[in-house]
Amino acid sequence: MALAGSLQKIASKLMSKFGGVATIRRVTTGAYNPTTGTVSETTTDTAVRGVLEDVSLREVNDLIQAGDKRLLIAAADIANAPTTADEVLIDGTTYQAVQVRTIEQDNTPITYELILRA
Repeated sequence: MALAGSLQKIASKLMSKFGGVATIRRVTTGAYNPTTGTVSETTTDTAVRGVLEDVSLREVNDLIQAGDKRLLIAAADIANAPTTADEVLIDGTTYQAVQVRTIEQDNTPITYELILRA
């Protein structure tokens, strides 16, 4: 467990030093209003720092498309693990998370890798 804690601290330190600013927006659905026929949504924004890059062409498959981006963030910097229901805002562009991978050590999340699509 000591190794996982150290890796979390290192990942957080590296992201804060070399990463850019991103906002993870968690969208949760609320109650259905039968009068208006709409479902209320609540958003919670979390500012994080992460490394953004393009996906390589050899990674393109049924899920990942050319033009998608990869965002690597430290798990210690956010309270809840990101999901594919989350949105990510970077430089005024809203991306949808299409895939989330967790890099772990001893069942402890170290970093999250999000594949994003605008």
